[in-house]
Amino acid sequence: MTPAQRAFERLQAWPDLSPGPASCGTGRALCSVRDEIVHFHSDRDVDLHLTHRAIQRFQYDLGASTAIRLVPGSRWVTVHLDCDADVDLLLSLVSIALKAHQSRPPADLAPGPPGPTALSAPPAPPGCNFHRVTVLPRAAAGEA
Repeated sequence: MTPAQRAFERLQAWPDLSPGPASCGTGRALCSVRDEIVHFHSDRDVDLHLTHRAIQRFQYDLGASTAIRLVPGSRWVTVHLDCDADVDLLLSLVSIALKAHQSRPPADLAPGPPGPTALSAPPAPPGCNFHRVTVLPRAAAGEA
């Protein structure tokens, strides 16, 4: 069983998530009542839908992880699952995403500083990062 399959099986048992097709057209998704939360694109690559505020809050931690790829302006982060620790990281981040989406203020619908200016900021690119990111294996990424 691949890391993505293990993560999907564990997450689909959560009462706040239900399975369905990914809106990007590739793979499966797990959705909350309000939003798509996670897309499983391959045996190792997953896109996780966070809010702008959550990404800002955890920006340095996310950027320091070799399993995470951030795309500027996107509210989705790409998680590359190589091992059980990456699956555990994904589960923790899904928990954060669920909480963030449940309490998401209207100002978090667009990127930018919280408050009235966020409502006039250009919208984030629609959809997940699948068509915007190429994830390299960690060994190859370290050699570049």
